[in-house]
Amino acid sequence: MESTDVYIGPEPHIEVHKYYGGVVAAAVVLALVLQAFFPVHFRWANYLELPLLVTLYFALSKRNPSSGLLLGMVIGLLQDSLSRTPLGLYGIAKTLVGYVGSSIGARLDVEHPIARFILTIGFYLFHHAVFALTSRLLLAQQGETYITLPILIASVVNAFIAMGLFPLLDKFRKPS
Repeated sequence: MESTDVYIGPEPHIEVHKYYGGVVAAAVVLALVLQAFFPVHFRWANYLELPLLVTLYFALSKRNPSSGLLLGMVIGLLQDSLSRTPLGLYGIAKTLVGYVGSSIGARLDVEHPIARFILTIGFYLFHHAVFALTSRLLLAQQGETYITLPILIASVVNAFIAMGLFPLLDKFRKPS
């Protein structure tokens, strides 16, 4: 019997990054603490979404949908417990960001700064849309809108923050 499988060639190798012990936990805790305290003291900090940036960075670099999903869930639920939102809203949104980000990271090379910038804007808007949709469907709250000018500004601000944060986190990778 002949096989009808066609050999296409080797798959492109996309490196999965490993980090020194405690780096992921320290980054998560620092992002959550800063997210909880910055808006209290600085009005402009309402635009920041540091836990989302940490979730997105590790999801894109680990390139494993299961670990991205779990990391997003943990970060989201911890953020829910530190904020005044109902428990689960950030958890659901960041779980989806972690899963989709890891899935995209496994298929594309996302090390280029322009790719990271564009992905950060897209994932910020995706995160906010999931948050608003979940808020409307599960809690019947009409206050959250999908896209407004402040949300677009916040997505660009977070993308610029990511341009500094992602290379900083890159320094904590284990050598290959």
